[in-house]
Parts: sequence; C-alpha cells; structure tokens
Amino acid sequence: MQPVRLVRGFLTVGLWTFASRLLGFARDMMMAAYLGAGPVAEAFMVAFSLPNMFRRFFAEGAFNMAFVPMFAKRLEAGDDPQGFARDAFKGLSAVLVVFTLIGTLAMPWLVWAMAAGFAGDARFDLAVLYGQIGFSYILFISLVALLSGVLNAFGRFTEASLVPVLMNLMFIAAMWLASVFGWDMGLTLAWTVPLTGIAQFSWTWFSAHRLGYTLLPGRPRMTPELKRLLIIAGPAVLAGGVVQINLLVGRQVASFTEGAVAWLSYADRLYQLPLGVVGIAIGTVLLPTLSRQLRAGDDAAGRESFSRGAEFALFLTLPAAVALVVIAEPLISVLYDRGVWTDQDTWATSVALAAYGLGLPAFVLQKVVQPLFYAREDTRRPFYYAVASMIVNAGFAVGMMPVMGFMAAALATTVSGWVMLAQLWWGARSMGAAARPDARFWARLWRIALASALMGVVLWLAAQGLAPMLAKGGARWLALALLCGSGIVVYFGAGALLGAYSPGDLKRNLRRRRG
Repeated sequence: MQPVRLVRGFLTVGLWTFASRLLGFARDMMMAAYLGAGPVAEAFMVAFSLPNMFRRFFAEGAFNMAFVPMFAKRLEAGDDPQGFARDAFKGLSAVLVVFTLIGTLAMPWLVWAMAAGFAGDARFDLAVLYGQIGFSYILFISLVALLSGVLNAFGRFTEASLVPVLMNLMFIAAMWLASVFGWDMGLTLAWTVPLTGIAQFSWTWFSAHRLGYTLLPGRPRMTPELKRLLIIAGPAVLAGGVVQINLLVGRQVASFTEGAVAWLSYADRLYQLPLGVVGIAIGTVLLPTLSRQLRAGDDAAGRESFSRGAEFALFLTLPAAVALVVIAEPLISVLYDRGVWTDQDTWATSVALAAYGLGLPAFVLQKVVQPLFYAREDTRRPFYYAVASMIVNAGFAVGMMPVMGFMAAALATTVSGWVMLAQLWWGARSMGAAARPDARFWARLWRIALASALMGVVLWLAAQGLAPMLAKGGARWLALALLCGSGIVVYFGAGALLGAYSPGDLKRNLRRRRG
C-alpha cells in the first residue's frame, strides 16, 4: 500500500469513528441528563462494561491480533483464506456460546469482582439484573470483530467502521422512546445492549457474505492452521487479560466512592474520542498493511508505513491531549451539565478527564508500535510488557487511593500507559530499520509539539475570556464552539508556519480520498 492509500485508510476509518464518537457523546449526554451519576447510571455502566471487557479479551485485544496477520498473509498468497476464516469463526463461536452461558449464570460474582463497593446497596442488584440481560452481547460483538478483520483485510474499512455508529443510534432511539412512553430507563438501556449486538452482527455478516465469505457456526475442526492461530493468540489473550485487570483495578478503586464509577466513565467517553478516532484508525489499517509488506520482504515500505502512522498519530493526538488538560472543565460542563447533573459531577469528571488526557499520546502510540510485533506473529513480548504495566497500574491505584481517592484510578491508567509504550518502543529496537521512524518523522515531531503548546496557551486565555458565556445561562454552545475553533485555527496555522505538516500533502490525501 502506497503512503497516500495508507493515509486514505486512516482518514476513512477515522472519519467514521469520529461520527460514532459524536453519537456516543449524544448518547452519554442523554444518559447524564436522565440518570446523572446516580445508582442506575453506575449499575448500568458496570453491567455494560462486563461484555465489553471480555470482548476485548477474546476478540479485539487478543484473537484478532493473531487472526488478522495470518488471514492477511493467506489472502496475499492465495492460500485458502476462506477456509481459514471459516474454521476460526466456528472455533470462536463455539467458545463464546459456552462462555456466554457461564457468564450469565455467574453474574453476581462478576459484578462483585468488578465493583465490590456496590455490595450492600441498590447498585449491586441493579448491576446483576442489567448484566444478566445484556451479557449475550459478548457473543455477537466478538464475532463482529472477526468479521471486521476479514473486511479490513480486503480494504473494506467503511463497512466495519459503521458498526459502532449503529450501536449509538440504537441507544439514542431507545432512550428517546423510554422518555416518551415512560419506560424504565435502566431496563430500556439493558435490553438495548443485546439488540445492538444482533444488529451489528447482521450488518457485518452480510457485508462479509457479499465478499463471498459466508461464515456460519458449526462444529470446530482443530486444523494445523487453527492450532497455529491458538499458539499465536495465547500470549495475546493473556496480554488482553492483563489490560482488563488494569480496568478492573480502576473500577474497584472507584466503586468505593459514590458517583466515581460514573465520573470516570463519562470522562473516559470524552477521552476516547481522539483515542478512538486516531488509535482505531491506525490499528485497523496498519496491522494488515504491515503484515502484507513483511510477507513480501519489503522493509522499506514497512518503515514508511510505520513512520507515517506514528506521524499521523502525533499530529492529531498531541493537540487533543493538550486540549483535554487545558479546557477539561468547560468541556465537561457544556456537554453534561443539565438535568440531574451537579456541579460536583462536573468538577470530578473534569479532573479525571485531565488525568486521562496526560496519557493520550502513550495509548495512541501503542496502537502504532504494537503492529510491529503482531505483524511478525510475536505476541509473547507484548504480553510480558503488559504484565509489567499491570503491576505498575495496580501498585499506583491501590497505593495512592488513600491519598487521592478515586483519582488514583485515572492517574494509574496514564502512568501504566506510558510504561507500556516505553517497553514496546525499547523492544522494537531489535526489529531493524523497519521499526525505526524515518528522518521526516523526527523533523516534524518537535514542530508538532511546539504548535500544540502554542495552541494550549491560546485555549487557556480564551477560556478565561469566554468564562461568562461558558457559565450556566450563558451562550454555552457558542462559547465552546469559539473556544474549540480558536484552538483549531491556532494549531493548524502554527503547524503550517513551523512545518509540522505540509498543506500540499494534506490536500492531495483528501482529494484522492474523495476521488
């Protein structure tokens, strides 16, 4: 894949992910207005996080990291990719059916493991009920991840990227219907979870079917290829488990402060916008691209892809991180402060958002460096690195909890993210020139950082000047638009003057994408 095609892939996935995240904001704004940070909101967030946690464990964070490179290489070589995908689908679906049944029955224990602080109050029983209703989501969304891997290998990024858009639209519609007809909001959200899974699975299944990949459940066959897949996926599954333990520790720490689970979840949603848009775009496009280039022995193309991925990541992520730290409180206030939301909710969520923002570049760059390992079918070293970051996360969160309360969970996530990136970067040194950013990357890095710093100063000054408009009763949305607009103008203007990016390159990429 040429650099322009690579950037086109980043932009395609990024734009659809951006649309999904905007709809996710609308969903969370509605939830904040109807439920605030109260017990129903916290119970639903914990219940919904359970299938999502195991989804990342089984599919996106583990199985697909092994499946996508193997499938892409077989597709490149014409080595029966359809048979390999069919066997993988049968194997994954069989495991997921059993796991779904066990998880649904064991829901009280899972909720306790996720949020022991809920025990003894209404949040626990609600979380168990919502979890039992929605846990089957893991079955559908994990199979969606595999089908999306097939679509991405063919360069069909749009079809897979529409999946989260569909989910958020269904949640928005469900909450609107609940408000109109007087349905119980918590139960409405809980029942929407499995319905979205069915809709997302149907969409990706028919998309793969149109490519000639009609994948159906069945008795799995332990073929040599599937054994190889399991051998490669094993360390990735363990690494995925380590990541989920980090999340588990964070929620446990937060569950002992009333409202903290919701505060962290709302902050996470905002911080996930740039992380999702950039990180998902890079991870989706870069892994199959590097896998094909390495199979072809084209190290020069691999280095070009890696360098442009890192450059693209920092170009969008550094200014986003600065903005999340500098204007955290105005963002949270304007987006969520309505209905039953309180000033305490705004303050606590904005502090958590600033803590997450400090770790944003680390988490996005992980999405750039990890494909270097997975494209080489090396899943062991990322697992070892993940264990080390887990120890750092748990030690920081638990150790600092008596000092800073729920904030220890947010800062622990950021600290462990930087530790993970440092290990990945150090470990990739042995991979040769293909794993080393080129001269253009280093020449633009300091320019991107300087442009981001200038933007941060302007944002801080603008926030002070717009404070009356940002206050309750003021023209809050207009003020936020002016605030964000000033930051965008300053960043792109300073970036062009400093040489952080080439306007000509940007125009060519966008023009080719439209064409």
